[in-house]
Amino acid sequence: MEIVSTVALNGPDELSLAYTPGVAQVCEAIAADPSLTQHYTWVPNTVAVVTDGTAVLGLGDIGPAAAMPVMEGKAVLFKQFGGVDAIPICLATTDTDEIIETVARLAPSFGGINLEDISAPRCFEIEERLKERLDIPVFHDDQHGTAVVALAALQNALRLTGRNPESTRVVISGAGAAGVAVARILLEAGIKDLAVTDRKGVLHSSRGDLTPVKKALAVDTADHFGRSGSLADVLVGADVYIGVSGGTVPEEYVATMAADSIIFGLANPTPEVHPDVAHRHARVVATGRSDFPNQINNVLAFPGIFRGAFDVHATAITENMKLAAADALAQLVGDDLAEDHIIPSPFDPRVGPAVSAAVAAAARRDGVARR
Repeated sequence: MEIVSTVALNGPDELSLAYTPGVAQVCEAIAADPSLTQHYTWVPNTVAVVTDGTAVLGLGDIGPAAAMPVMEGKAVLFKQFGGVDAIPICLATTDTDEIIETVARLAPSFGGINLEDISAPRCFEIEERLKERLDIPVFHDDQHGTAVVALAALQNALRLTGRNPESTRVVISGAGAAGVAVARILLEAGIKDLAVTDRKGVLHSSRGDLTPVKKALAVDTADHFGRSGSLADVLVGADVYIGVSGGTVPEEYVATMAADSIIFGLANPTPEVHPDVAHRHARVVATGRSDFPNQINNVLAFPGIFRGAFDVHATAITENMKLAAADALAQLVGDDLAEDHIIPSPFDPRVGPAVSAAVAAAARRDGVARR
């Protein structure tokens, strides 16, 4: 990675324009009208990619220094697929209040904040409090990027198998950042019968060991249909399984699912249900890996989401903006829909523009666009 100028700097006239004395005129103009930052600095096209290194890929808590390569990679993806400049920031603290305070103090330098690889349940509080405090988009990609792409793929898988959201039974294993976000976006998209499991079984309100986040999710999911028990119990007759937990789901559990079932095993590098096993029982199979068809890859979402938000100077990323991104991704597949093609490739040049346009339009509808 490197930072380069967008204008030439070859002689004294250009130097005096880019720095002293010319730069002072821009400073004075912004001091008089801070909104001019959006027009005369890099701020409106720059996102901070922020981590504390506690939940890096499948490696876990490896610390901020070891997390830097992933944050650099994320910054490259922002630029390549969204034309968004990104700066990796690895914080030497895991304290929730310190992270929030640090990011809030850095915020004037950025048009948006992309939280990355911060462990649950702290990630939920950090995101919510920053969203309340800042007037720029705050987005935890491990949650919402995964959720957007998973929803897009599921919409096409449901279309392929002749199902509608209202009558589809879904089971999600994993109640961390991704699991909670996937569950929430599926509810927004019309899924009714949804059970989320963690290591101790189905989240339901009669369990006394639930965090506030899990408790709220239980009320909105399994409680509605009286679902309880283990993963094995709720997989019986289920139409859809989405794994965001790691571990392995025994084949005998998978075999009890409904005919023409849908299995998304998204753990990396080892899916919860290996595609070879899944294909023996399911009609549509997706993973998080690039060496199998139907990769659920966050890069399909976050560059276009920020591009669209930045294009309209959005103050936030709303639920409708995320739903619009998912719809745009799903629609790109079009008539090419097939069991091994339910989601576009990250290298499809239509992806970024389609997502950004949909997100920008949704931001205007939701009243969070400043232009």
